[in-house]
Amino acid sequence: MKIEKVTLEGCRVRLEPLEQRHLPGLRLAIEDGKLWEIPVTFVPHPDNLPGFLDAAETAFHAGTELAFATVDRQSGKVVGSTRFRCIEAQHRRLEIGFTFLAASSQRTHVNTEAKYLMLCHAFETLECNRVELLTDERNSKSRNAIQRIGAKEEGVLRSHMVMRDGFIRNSVMYSIIAIEWPSIKAALHAKLCMA
Repeated sequence: MKIEKVTLEGCRVRLEPLEQRHLPGLRLAIEDGKLWEIPVTFVPHPDNLPGFLDAAETAFHAGTELAFATVDRQSGKVVGSTRFRCIEAQHRRLEIGFTFLAASSQRTHVNTEAKYLMLCHAFETLECNRVELLTDERNSKSRNAIQRIGAKEEGVLRSHMVMRDGFIRNSVMYSIIAIEWPSIKAALHAKLCMA
């Protein structure tokens, strides 16, 4: 399970390995909806994007993460970011997370296609046994989006994380396992065709 920087290309979304050149567009995406102010997420403040990129690079070189810029192919605009994280090559397991989208791109085809591309790569190229998705128990938008892609809720990790405001968060754990991927892939493909 070798993690390499690769561009994942769909019909309307392209996931490009996060680079310095993406930061101006990422700033605009974050400002669209003031995403850093949402208490149930870890979206970086627009002024902290150089540190966000540095942390992503450090984690990539440690073999634990691969961050992407989410690009709308029609406009060419960066509309958010997502990443493979908590990569456990020995167990063929990883998490899809640290995902955020400009408010104007939420509840559109963007998240569905980005997750489709990432899941295809995880199961078909990296040959993962398991992909995990976690979110704040209070984040109903995120929970609904995760359920819409077909992930199964496994339970709640109590007092799992400390948020920026000091709130001690419970995280809901979801997963997709390799044996489920063919049917989930077909359902996601059908959704994308109708979108």
